[in-house]
Amino acid sequence: MRQRIPQLRRLLLVLVPFLLLVGAQPLADGEPDQVSTPDQPSGADFAPDYGRQTPEILSGRQDSSDPSRAAHLVQEALSILRALDPPPHRLARSERPSGMFGTVAYYVKEAFYLLFMNGPPQDPLEFRRDHGSLDPPLRKAVKLLKSASDEKNADAMYILAELNFYGNFSHPRNYSEAFRRYHELAALTGNSTAQDMVGFMYATGIGGAVERDQAKALLYHTFAALGGNTKSEMTVAFRHHSGIGTPRNCEKASYYYKKVADKAIEYLRSGPPGGRMIARDAYRLADEEGGVYGEGASVSSAGANAIQGGPNSDTHAALDDVLEYLDLLSRKGDFKATFSLGKLHYEGRRTMKRNPRKAKAYFMLVAKKYWTRDGRVITGSPADVEEYAAKAAAYLGRIFLNGEGTEQSFEKARMWFRRGVANGDAIAQHGLGLLYLEGYGVPKDAVKAASYFKVSADQDFGPAQVNMGALLLDQGDVQTAMRYLELAVRRGNLEGYYYLAEMADQGIGRDRSCGMATTYYKIVAERAEAIHSAFTMANAAHQDGDIETALVLYMMAAEQGYEAGQANAAWLLDEQKSRLPLDSILPHRRSPPSRLGNAALALIYWTRSAKQSNIDSMVKMGDYYLGGIGTEPDDQKAAACYQAAADFQQSAQALWNLGWMHENGVGVEQDFHLAKRFYDQALETNEEAYLPVSLSLLKLRARSFWNTITNGRVNSIRPEPEPRREWSFREWIHNFVQMDEHPYYRDMDVDDDDVTNPLHDTMVGGGGGGGVGGAGGDDFDDDLGVGFGFGWGLGLGLDDGMIESFIIVDWHMRIVTIPTTKTTTSTATISLLSLRLYLRMPNPRSSYKEGEQRQEGREGRGREGREGRGQEYRWKEASKTTKPNIGKKEQKEQKEQKEKKSNKTEASSHAPMTPNMAIYLMVASVSAAVLYLLPESLGGALMNRQRE
Repeated sequence: MRQRIPQLRRLLLVLVPFLLLVGAQPLADGEPDQVSTPDQPSGADFAPDYGRQTPEILSGRQDSSDPSRAAHLVQEALSILRALDPPPHRLARSERPSGMFGTVAYYVKEAFYLLFMNGPPQDPLEFRRDHGSLDPPLRKAVKLLKSASDEKNADAMYILAELNFYGNFSHPRNYSEAFRRYHELAALTGNSTAQDMVGFMYATGIGGAVERDQAKALLYHTFAALGGNTKSEMTVAFRHHSGIGTPRNCEKASYYYKKVADKAIEYLRSGPPGGRMIARDAYRLADEEGGVYGEGASVSSAGANAIQGGPNSDTHAALDDVLEYLDLLSRKGDFKATFSLGKLHYEGRRTMKRNPRKAKAYFMLVAKKYWTRDGRVITGSPADVEEYAAKAAAYLGRIFLNGEGTEQSFEKARMWFRRGVANGDAIAQHGLGLLYLEGYGVPKDAVKAASYFKVSADQDFGPAQVNMGALLLDQGDVQTAMRYLELAVRRGNLEGYYYLAEMADQGIGRDRSCGMATTYYKIVAERAEAIHSAFTMANAAHQDGDIETALVLYMMAAEQGYEAGQANAAWLLDEQKSRLPLDSILPHRRSPPSRLGNAALALIYWTRSAKQSNIDSMVKMGDYYLGGIGTEPDDQKAAACYQAAADFQQSAQALWNLGWMHENGVGVEQDFHLAKRFYDQALETNEEAYLPVSLSLLKLRARSFWNTITNGRVNSIRPEPEPRREWSFREWIHNFVQMDEHPYYRDMDVDDDDVTNPLHDTMVGGGGGGGVGGAGGDDFDDDLGVGFGFGWGLGLGLDDGMIESFIIVDWHMRIVTIPTTKTTTSTATISLLSLRLYLRMPNPRSSYKEGEQRQEGREGRGREGREGRGQEYRWKEASKTTKPNIGKKEQKEQKEQKEKKSNKTEASSHAPMTPNMAIYLMVASVSAAVLYLLPESLGGALMNRQRE
C-alpha cells in the first residue's frame, strides 16, 4: 500500500494541471455557457438569465451567414465578449463555516478586513462617460456594437442596453443610456422585452434615468403583455389586482394571471412523468437575520414563529452540520439516518442542490437491509426497517421512472413501486397508478390506476388526490372531485390550485367567483418562478456581495407582485436598520452614496408588502410615517399602521409603539391608562420584550403618579374593572332555556310517599292554586295568576329565582314598544315557561297524580303557609315515636310495594304526549319565536340594564 502512494501522487501532479488548463479555456462560439431560449436574442447568453420570456427574436437571429454588414459586426462583438470572464465582485463574501473554530476564524477575518483592508468610500454606481478607460477588448466590442446600432440593428441595440443596465463584463452602468437604447428598440421594432424594460424603468425611476410615471409604466407593460411577455403579464395582472396606476379590476387581473398560470402548468407537465419538481427561490433576506427588527423583535422570529429548541437541540444547527452528523450515523448502520440523507439529496434545499445519483445510492442501502437481490424479505431484519424500506423503494421507483441520475427504466420503476405497495407506502401506490394511467411499461388501465390513486389519496398524498380529482371530474362527479382537490391544496399542490382556479373561474360545482379564481391563479403563477422570476440570479448576486444587481433583480420581482421581492427590495433600500451605526467609529466605514438609495421607493415597497399580509412591513410603514422618511411626517397614519399590525396581537413592536404614542400623545390622545394596556399586551405577545416593557412601565407609572397628584388632564392609570360580558336579549332567552338544573332540585332526594317532608311547602305559592283560575300563591302580578296557578296546581315546583326571571322578562316586555298587546306578551312569557318546564320536568299526568296525593297528605294543616312548617315538622317527629310495631314480613312487603310504585311512576314520567299538550306546546313554540324576533340590541340593552 505504501508503494502505491508515490504513484498516486505523481498521477495527481499530472492530472491537476491538465484539468485546470482545460477548465480555464474559454468556451467556443458554438458552445455558449448558457442555453439560449428561443425568446432571447443572439447576444443574450452573457446577460443575466432569469427566465426572460420574449415571444419573438429581436430582429431575427443574426449569424455569420447573414450578408449584412451590421450582422457581421454583431457576431464579431459577441465573439470578443464571450472570451471575457466577468471578474469576481469586490464585496464577494465567503461562506460562513460551521463549528466553533471555523466560526471564530470567520469573524476574525471579517474584523481584520473591516478595520485594516477597507478603502476610502467610492460610489459603486459611478460610471465613466468616456470609454477610453475600458479594457481594450471590451472597448473594441462596444465600438463594433455602436457601429451596428447606427445601422438600426436590433441585436446591437439590445446588447448595448443590457451592457449599460447590468454592467456586464466590467462595463460601467449607465441607466440613462440603457433607457435610451431600450426605448429606441421598443419604438423601432415593438419588441416586448424592450417594452417591459421601459415600463420597469418608468415604474421605479431607477438610477434617476427617468421620472417615475405609473401611467406610462402600465402602458408599456400592457403592450409587452399583449405581445406575450410573461414578466409583463405578471406585472399587469398585479397592478389590476392591487389598483396600482389604475382602478382595481378583478376580471383583467384574472385574465392575465390565467395566461401565466397556463404557461406554468404547461412547464410543469413538460418534464418527466409525474411533472417537474419546482424549487422555490423566493425568500426574505431579512428573515435570514432574524427579521426586519432582529431576532425576537420581529414577527417572523418571535412568538409562534420563533425557532423552538433548547441549547442541546439541533434546531439551530447549520445544514452542513446536519449532513455531517447524519453521515456519521449512517456509517454506523443507522438506516433512518441513511434514508434522511437520501431524501435530502433527492429533494434538495435552498442552499443545497439536488443530487439524484447520490440519493439513489443512499436509498439502495436502506432497501438492501430489507430485501435480497431477487426481492425476498430478509429474515431477522432490524426493527422498523420495513417502513423505511418501503419509502426508499418508492423513491427508487420515482428515480427510475424519471431517469434522474440513472437510465430511465419503466420495468425497474414498476418493480420498486410494487415492493413499496406491498408495505402500504402512499408514494409507491401513486407511482404505480401513474404507470397504469399513462401506460408506462404496462397496458393503460384507468380503473386500476384510480384504485391505486384512491388508496394513496386516503393517506393524504397530494399528487394522488389531484389525479383522483381529475379522474372524477372527467366522470362528472364534481363535488367529490372538489373535495379531493381541496385536500390537495392543503399540501400546496400546484395542479390542485390550478384545477380549483379553473372551477371557480368557470363556475363549475359552485357559483363563479372572480376573486377566488384570481387568488388561485396568482398562487400558480408565482410558484412557477423558473419561467419569469429573477430570484435565482438575485439571490446569487446578493450572496456574492453584488448588492446593486441583487436590488435591481428584486425590484423586478417586486413589480411582478412577489411579496418576497417587495420585502427584499425595501430591505435593501432601507437606511434605518440600526440605531447604533458604526460609521463614526470604524475607519472608512461610511455608507457609500447610491443612486438607488431611495427612501420614497422603499416606502412604496414596504406598503405593497404590507398589503400582502407582511406584519413587519406594516410596522415599518408606521416608522416611515412617524419619522417622515421618504414622505411627510404623519403621526395619524403611523398610528393607523401600528394599530393594523397589532390587531391580531402578533407584533410586540407595534403594541409597544402604540403604548409609546399614547403615553406621549403622538398621533393619538394622551392616555396613560391606555398606554399601560398596550405595554402589557406587548409583553403578553412576546416574553422577550420584558426589559423594554418593564422600563417603559416604570417611567409611565412615575408620570401617571405625578399627573394624579397634580390633577393633570391626562387619564391616569386606574385599576382594571371586573370583566363582565354583555348579554343580548336572544342570549338571555337561550341561556334560560338551556339552563342547567338548579341545585335546589338536586337536593330533593326524598321519598314520594313521605308527605311529611317540609320541603314540599317551601315552594312559592305552594299552598294554593289547585284549579284553573285560582290565585297562584303570592300576588306578584294579576295577569300571571292564572298561568302560575295552573303550574303550581300541577305540583311542578318553581324556585324564587326562576319566577323572578319570568317576572323580569314580562316586565321588560311591557316597556318595550313592540306591535303586541299586554296579554299577548304575558301569554308568550307563560308559553315559554311551559315549554321550558315540559322539557325538564316529568310527565304532567303523573305529576298531577303525585300532586293530588301530596295534597291529601297536607289536609288538616290548612293554609298556614310558612308558619305551618314548624308544626308539620313537630308532627313528623311525633309520628316517628308513635309508629306501630310492624313485623319483618310486613316491612318487606311495604318495601316491595314502594319499589313497584317507584318503577311505575318512573315509567309513566315519560308517557306519550296528548293532543292537547301538543297543541299547547305548539302555541308555546310560536310565542317563543316571537320573543326571539325582538331586536337584539334593544332587548339586550334592557336585560343588561336590569343586571346592573
